[in-house]
Order: sequence, then structure tokens, then C-alpha cells
Amino acid sequence: MLGILLSRPISSIVAGHVGWRAMFGAAAVLMVVITTVLALTIPRRQPSHQATYFQLIGSLGHLVRTMPVLRHRSLYQALMFASFSLFWTAVPVELTRHYGLTQTAIGIFALIGATGATSAPIAGRLADAGHTVRATFIALILAAIAYLPVVVHPAWGVGALVVTGIVLDFAVQMNMVLGQREIYALHAASRNRLNAVYMTSIFAGGAFGSAFASQLYEHGGWTLVATVATAFPLIAMAHFLLIGRRHATHH
Repeated sequence: MLGILLSRPISSIVAGHVGWRAMFGAAAVLMVVITTVLALTIPRRQPSHQATYFQLIGSLGHLVRTMPVLRHRSLYQALMFASFSLFWTAVPVELTRHYGLTQTAIGIFALIGATGATSAPIAGRLADAGHTVRATFIALILAAIAYLPVVVHPAWGVGALVVTGIVLDFAVQMNMVLGQREIYALHAASRNRLNAVYMTSIFAGGAFGSAFASQLYEHGGWTLVATVATAFPLIAMAHFLLIGRRHATHH
């Protein structure tokens, strides 16, 4: 999550000074370097099972069908990440059009928002202490109310958008860690596959939020963006209260 958040200010600052093509070129070189380092340093590991790749992929459906906690947690975080991506895809347009911010200034804005990722250790401690249900409720509520300053942001200015970004990032990261804590406890031998389902759901939700950001902004401006983005965590919270809570870890 911190990498995702830091990528935004870095890309904005680089693009603002040398153009977006330089940013894409630098990213491609960086990926080649990372791939090379991993290929040379990752130790070889031979799993004890004999299943083929396609058998393992096919088993993901069985995990989803038989583990309600996995389904619920994947849904919550997909919705949270849809809200997260919707905000961070639309906010640069808002900052440029209404406030005249440069790419560098937008990068600084995103850097401030990245402080929300500090919720990870807090969420971990709460989950380890047996407060998963309560902490999940708090994370979902925070994500929804994070957009309240945005509703009145013409009066509050960029400061309201900063508050929304920090609180939203804090809530999304918190809920993500809580979800990981729960799904990893389901079946130790299947943790990689459980994580595959969880992370795929998250980024599917993020892609959904990003895909509709421009259309929402053009049709209804920032008000429509904030309204739809608020609906995602509210849907997750309603599902959690009505269905998912009884499957969550209780202590």
C-alpha cells in the first residue's frame, strides 16, 4: 500500500519536470532491475504437493465456495479499494481544474496522503489483541465519513481533500491488514492461494474504481465522485453488519 501511495507523488513530480514518457521509461528500467535481482536471489523451493499449476488455479474456486470469511473479506477490501482508486484517480483532475495545482504540487499532495498508510501496525495490534470485529467496523466507518470534508471542500479548499486522503488511506490499509489476519488463519497450507484470491479481488475493485473516475467526474463533478466513493464502504459495512460479522473472529 505504501508503494502504491508513494508511486503517485513520485510519478507526478517526475512527469511535471521531464514528462510522462520519462516516467514510463524509468518504470520499465526499474522493473527489469527488480526482475533480475529476484531471479538471482530468490532461493529455490520445491513444494511438497504434486499439483499442476492449472490444478492449483482450479482449486481457488473451491476455497471461495467453502470459506465464507475469504468471500466476505475479499468483498470488503474490493469495495474499499474501489473507493480508494476512485478518489486518487479523480483528485488530480480536481486539483488541476479547480485549484490550478502543478504536477509537482499534486505530487506533494499525494505524499501527504501517504501518511495514512501508517495504520498497518495499529491494525495488526488490534487484530492480535482480538478486536478484529470492532476494528473492521471502525475501518469501514472511517472510509465512509472520510468524504464528509469533501462535500464542503469549496469552503475548506485543498485542506479538505488532504483530510479525506489521509483518513481514507488509513481506513483502507487498516481493513486490508485485518482481512489478511483473518484469511491467513483459515488454512495454513493454502495461504498462498488464499492470498491470491484476496489480492486479485482487491485490485479488481481498484480497477473498477479507476475505470469510472473520469466518467463520474465529467458527468457530476467532484460531488458525484464523492457520493459514489462513499457508497462503496457503506455497502461493505451493511454486508458486514448483516452477514459477515457472524463469520468474523470473535474473542
